[in-house]
Amino acid sequence: MIEAVLFDVDGTLYLQSRLRALMAGELATVPWLQRAPWRVGRLWHALKSFRHVREELRALGRPAASLERLQYSEAAARAGVSVPEMEDVVAEWIIHRPLKYLPSVVRPGTRETFEALAASGMKVGVFSDYPAEDKLKAMQLDHLVSLAIDATESDVNAFKPHPRGFLAAAERWGLAPDSILYVGDRPEVDAVGAAAAGMRCVVIGAQAAPIAHQPPYLAAPRMADLAKLVRQERSRQ
Repeated sequence: MIEAVLFDVDGTLYLQSRLRALMAGELATVPWLQRAPWRVGRLWHALKSFRHVREELRALGRPAASLERLQYSEAAARAGVSVPEMEDVVAEWIIHRPLKYLPSVVRPGTRETFEALAASGMKVGVFSDYPAEDKLKAMQLDHLVSLAIDATESDVNAFKPHPRGFLAAAERWGLAPDSILYVGDRPEVDAVGAAAAGMRCVVIGAQAAPIAHQPPYLAAPRMADLAKLVRQERSRQ
């Protein structure tokens, strides 16, 4: 029986393409307003390097070194900047500045879905590759969530699709992995990671799952379709 629904955050709870468009506009104008137009190229290069390095670090699985530190040191070396500068750029442009836009880019139906799941007695939580608590507050979803985990926490230390973060959620809830449904937006990361942990996965925004896709996953074109999918899955059990 499904007892909990665990959500990805970026690209799942909000429309990432819209947020990135808003942030691109800000990134193109703020350095000019600060009378430092030469910073635009440097900022773009640093942010691009950070995102690329994080994607590459997925292949490490669960390393002995701290991912929290490794993501900055590797990205700084790639971009040709100091580690403190990379940390400041990420804190400003990836962690803090986007928060003000999140209320306007929440995926339609998300709050209603969270409320419906909570009202039905199911646990609701998030597992993200990035820290999620401030984002949940900005989207006014934090009061509906009983668990928030990010991949760089010391007892996780693994980006998806490594199963450690999924299993950490099951442990903290005290639930069997197969009683948790994971909801994400990237089959190659979210569905693969969930399956490795023994969880089923729903991919939001997908019209249909490829018949031959391994591992298989459920597809929900809209967030509003999720509650119906959960009811259907529970009725089969």
